[in-house]
Amino acid sequence: MEKHYEESIAKVNMLEVFKARRIVERVLTRTHLTAYRRLSEELGAEVYVKHENHLPTNSFKVRGAVNFMAQVPPQVVRNGIVVATKGNHGLAVAWAAQERGIFCNVVVPENNNPELNANILATGAQLIEQGSDFYEAQDYCEELAENAGYYYLRQGNEPLLITGIATLGLEIFEELPDVEAILMPIGGGTGCAALATVIQGIHPQVELIGVQAANMPSFYESWRQGKKVVVPAAETVADGLAARSAFEVPWAILKDCISDVVLLSEEELLEGVRLAVRYTQNLAEVAGAASLAAAFKIRDRLRGKKVVAVMTGGNIRAERLRDLL
Repeated sequence: MEKHYEESIAKVNMLEVFKARRIVERVLTRTHLTAYRRLSEELGAEVYVKHENHLPTNSFKVRGAVNFMAQVPPQVVRNGIVVATKGNHGLAVAWAAQERGIFCNVVVPENNNPELNANILATGAQLIEQGSDFYEAQDYCEELAENAGYYYLRQGNEPLLITGIATLGLEIFEELPDVEAILMPIGGGTGCAALATVIQGIHPQVELIGVQAANMPSFYESWRQGKKVVVPAAETVADGLAARSAFEVPWAILKDCISDVVLLSEEELLEGVRLAVRYTQNLAEVAGAASLAAAFKIRDRLRGKKVVAVMTGGNIRAERLRDLL
């Protein structure tokens, strides 16, 4: 592994998570950890939902963005930043940058979710449509950072993003210290790695169960093969899970401490949104509801346990929601 990745991994620790909490709690309100009786009865477990969809950008990623923006060096404040995104990461960074008065460029692939694009623009960020997918948008970010002097904020490998997101794990343990299993979606792995850091630091016996799209099983295949792999390009209805590979730092954190990875079909992913409405009366994006869908898929394994399903986000296209319901 490259030296700078090793240095980044070393910066993801419980001390930094506790520092991040002091920053995050000044800006963001603690999200609800809600027990739903009907959901628990249906699954035969004591089930709680961690509502990250209630945060200002409707996604857990704003925690990391707030933590990062509070600690950026002066040259970043002066020159501005650039990020590549399909949605939630860019929206989170744009929102947090606006709070600090930092100029933000957000690069999205062409034909990106127009509603997310509009939300990004509403923060005052500059939106740039470039490339056919996230990876081409990333390439353009590299060029823009090199040529214009912006700081390129890479969403997967920045320690301050991971430790900021990890504050959701602290909130879970503070409210439910005897939790036995936590379900968390995995795209590039940042959110799950953040939770793993807290679990390993507080109670390593808690099961961390990742959830991925079967069409894009990048982390699952890496975990199964014992090495980081890149899967072929594919389509999935869960934009937040459409990662062809895990990021280097999250992969290194997760590979030896995740308990299992549940793969969901496209229909199972869509059903998660319906489950969120039916049992919690909450609007979740497809990736955001993946933990609920996974809980139903592995209900026999969860029976009798105290379980937290993290609802990671609520940014869903209106036409998709209409079609689903």
